Amino acid sequence: MQINKLQNKTALITGGSTGMGFATAKLFIEEGAQVIITDIDEEQLNHAVTELGENCRGVLSDTGSMDDIAALMALIKAEYGQLDILFANAGIAHYKPYTEVTEQHFDQTMQVNVKGLYFTVLQAVPLLPEGASVILNTSIANRIGTPGFAVYCASKAAVKSFTQSLAAELLPKKIKVNALSSGAIETGITHKFGLPEGTVEAHEAKALARVPMGRMGEAQECAKVALFLATDDSSFILGSEIVVDGGISNIKAK
Repeated sequence: MQINKLQNKTALITGGSTGMGFATAKLFIEEGAQVIITDIDEEQLNHAVTELGENCRGVLSDTGSMDDIAALMALIKAEYGQLDILFANAGIAHYKPYTEVTEQHFDQTMQVNVKGLYFTVLQAVPLLPEGASVILNTSIANRIGTPGFAVYCASKAAVKSFTQSLAAELLPKKIKVNALSSGAIETGITHKFGLPEGTVEAHEAKALARVPMGRMGEAQECAKVALFLATDDSSFILGSEIVVDGGISNIKAK
């Protein structure tokens, strides 16, 4: 008889309506969890909840808003009592050559990807029992300089650093913190980068050419790693970054 790995667990996935957030929510639910997902797009959120079914709760919430984060945690405390898993997945990425970076662009990226992520974890801590798992979504962009994405790359490097520091901070509470670092995953996010008109396909082809495995990754492949980090299967992994990129950051493509 199959035993669901997340039976009786409650999980929060920020930015869970699309891409790897949605794929992770689907897998967590299949493994028995009650899942709360957030998004800033109400229509997209409602569609995701309908697809995921009765064990999913959608909350309209902006990771870049301190008020929204506080309200989200208050709702979870009132309705669920605690959180067993937090996947801080929400983030934004926009193409912007360094000469075109504005203060607004810089602040918005850091507000969501860095400040919002940090305070999501901070405000979730009182809800996290001993044995809880926190998963931060970073990117191989934290180690590879990419023209047009300097601010995004820096924000993901900050997330990698948070993974190590928060793991040390939360160790006395027996809460494990790790990171999922993705690259070249087929999630449709390329079309949201704000790339110059007519260059999306060329950008995707260039990204694919760098993958030693010769294909783009799938959101479900990231979800499986998130599941691993969420369970006792990763009980002796702490402050680590698991890379899911088809070899880009370790092997030179032919």
